[in-house]
Amino acid sequence: MRAAVALVSARAARAEDEDLPPLVAAFSAAGAQVEIADWDDARIEWARFDVALLRSTWDYSQRLPEFLAWVERTAALTRLLNPVPVVRWNADKHYLGELGKAGLPVVASTFAEPGADPAAVLAQFLAREACAEFVVKPAVSAGSRDTRRHARTANEEALAHVRRLLDAQRSVLLQPYLPAVETAGETALIFIAGRFSHAIRKGALLPAGAPATRALFAPEQITARSAQRDELQVAERVLAALPFGVLPYARIDLIRDASHAPCLLELELIEPSLFFAHAPGAAQRLAAATLALVCPARASP
Repeated sequence: MRAAVALVSARAARAEDEDLPPLVAAFSAAGAQVEIADWDDARIEWARFDVALLRSTWDYSQRLPEFLAWVERTAALTRLLNPVPVVRWNADKHYLGELGKAGLPVVASTFAEPGADPAAVLAQFLAREACAEFVVKPAVSAGSRDTRRHARTANEEALAHVRRLLDAQRSVLLQPYLPAVETAGETALIFIAGRFSHAIRKGALLPAGAPATRALFAPEQITARSAQRDELQVAERVLAALPFGVLPYARIDLIRDASHAPCLLELELIEPSLFFAHAPGAAQRLAAATLALVCPARASP
């Protein structure tokens, strides 16, 4: 019997997700019945799928309570990947604080909660971090939405940004802007079934003084990249620290600090682009890993 696979997306994301066509082809070639499905489509009977693979639910951060409720309902009807505990944990960037406390190299992250004094939050952050520029973003966000880069001297602009987020009852994350990204970019390392698959380079996303994107995600400059040994070591340490076991997919976004050491910027476990166009065979590996979980007899020896 052919496995029935749902690749879970969102209406606004379908045409933008370049990973979907090669993944559809990979599952079809592996003998599965595959369908792209919008997570919030009330007409879909999720129980008819053997697995629902989260792919481009890129509007989840704007509708988090609704999305998490859907995650719980759907996981009771079919196998959801990545699983519910992973989604709940990774949806909020407070996980960076947890990983930092666990001794992992994480970009210095300061959180402010609704009800905090925005001026005090910003003053305390700037007193602690000797950075020329810094980034303000919501703790629940995706695609760089509502994220801005501020100069240390642009105090009023940054304060207005922090206040706007806190007034909207959103937790705020403040991080130093690491200048190495201007020349080295970010390195995104993609793991499939716990094994390193490939890496890409992402160019700097936040132009100085630019407003936050209002689109589903900020445009990215992507090129293939060979992961360096120290980057692989950090990525493997991050994955080993997670309490979720081996995951079908994971993306670890790293950036180099002032000492040129790689540190974790974001850990993408819900709906990351996996950049199959830059890694021949990667879509087939994810399809095989997914089907092995649904039909263990398919697993490679």
